[in-house]
Amino acid sequence: MCHQSCGKSVTEASWYPVLRIMSANELDPCVKLPLDNRILEGVVDKAKDWALMHGACMRSKVNFSKDSLQFAPFVLLPSTFPRKEFNKAVSIQPILNELVHKVAHDYEFLSKSLESTIRVDEFTGNLFKIYETVRSEGVAQQKLNLGLFRSDYLAHSAASNNIKQVEINTIASSFGGICTHIPGLHRYVLQELGHGDKLKNVPKNTALEGLCGGMLEAWKLYDDPQSVILFVVEDVTYNICDQRFHEFEIRRQNPSVIVIRRTLTEIANSAKLGNNKELIIDDLTVAVVYFRSGYEPAQYPSDREWSARLLIERSLAIKCPSIHYHLAGTKKVQQALAAPNILGKFLDDPAKIEAVQEIFTGLYSLDLDEHGNKAAEMAIMNPDSYVLKPQREGGGNNVYGEKVSEVLQSMTDSSERTAWILMERIIPPIQKGYMIRPGGPSIPKLVDLVSELGIFGVIIGNATTIFTNSQVGYMLRTKLSDADEGGVAAGSGALDSPFLID
Repeated sequence: MCHQSCGKSVTEASWYPVLRIMSANELDPCVKLPLDNRILEGVVDKAKDWALMHGACMRSKVNFSKDSLQFAPFVLLPSTFPRKEFNKAVSIQPILNELVHKVAHDYEFLSKSLESTIRVDEFTGNLFKIYETVRSEGVAQQKLNLGLFRSDYLAHSAASNNIKQVEINTIASSFGGICTHIPGLHRYVLQELGHGDKLKNVPKNTALEGLCGGMLEAWKLYDDPQSVILFVVEDVTYNICDQRFHEFEIRRQNPSVIVIRRTLTEIANSAKLGNNKELIIDDLTVAVVYFRSGYEPAQYPSDREWSARLLIERSLAIKCPSIHYHLAGTKKVQQALAAPNILGKFLDDPAKIEAVQEIFTGLYSLDLDEHGNKAAEMAIMNPDSYVLKPQREGGGNNVYGEKVSEVLQSMTDSSERTAWILMERIIPPIQKGYMIRPGGPSIPKLVDLVSELGIFGVIIGNATTIFTNSQVGYMLRTKLSDADEGGVAAGSGALDSPFLID
């Protein structure tokens, strides 16, 4: 399973490009399109102001200023999504939470799955060293784990629009804050266009409330009324609204809880462990550590940041995620879980196993053995049918199309290949719509779009017991159908919400 970003704030998911020659089917939009230009210009102007006034915003990467915001890119109308598949994604989230939790607590499985990757990928290797260190130190560390996960899906045209999992994010699973505002935006736009009868098909989104509720439940379990929640953040935060909405919601739910923000570098300079391994920063005891940074190499510019991560893992604070939750979300582990007869090791209910197997697409190891060679040859011969994925997060790292063949041939005899996995291409349905971006035209063009659904989950537990396990909300991101990547702020992606159809 994989983790993606946007605490990893601006590049999020690694999307699959849709090639017209692959004949993805088309879904009808929720409103007859195109709109009359006069009506379109007016409703776009209103929608931009609605987004700005309700905090569906980000800081500009081009003209960055802490004193100003611009609206986050969004799709003007909610995108059509099969109701049955949406409900399936919602219902399966607690099963996936349980699966990740059990995988994270299986040292032998994690070690075996990541064995080849940690030898050739320095970043994953460094994470694994921290895991080995805190595991060997035993009882001093916190046994409770908090997971705020997000499982991402595309509807797959080749399978009657059944959802297929792209990845599951176990670190910095973001946009739970901003995405809760988008259904309201779409309900407003539908009403302005005279389609108030359709509001019931845009589902309520409680992601922010649920995610923050999970953090507060972990804070209570820590059992120190004077303790704080720490957000580990980037040096520069563009996705500030999403993060701040989490802080504001924590205060709303429990006004006595303080949230502090620190970078890994700042933690390296000021954090220490107390007599009982408490994590102490500026004389404040930290109950919960929520990572919105720390998922990619650039966020560890020196050994000091790695030392800060190790200090956090050694502490009594409840980590979100813990180092083993982090590792359980790697692509290599996702590929290992898709192998035959593996899920039964972690899930004892045949119905749960069947539900998870149904959402998996083809995943293949690229180890330097007979199976890896066969998978590489398969992709070299038919590169458009596969996506090549390295153990990197934050978007912009995957390989598509003819480059799949080129990259694999360049790694034929190299151990570097073992750090990658191969995934079958998912072909999502296409639909027409309007994408609204800062600085865009007042009358946007009607374009072809595809959507990716993310479902948020919360889990709290230790090696033997799960105390909390629930699905808490969703997000929808939509991109141009011919774009490889779909980052909301950095690419061609935009925030969206589903319009459910039967």
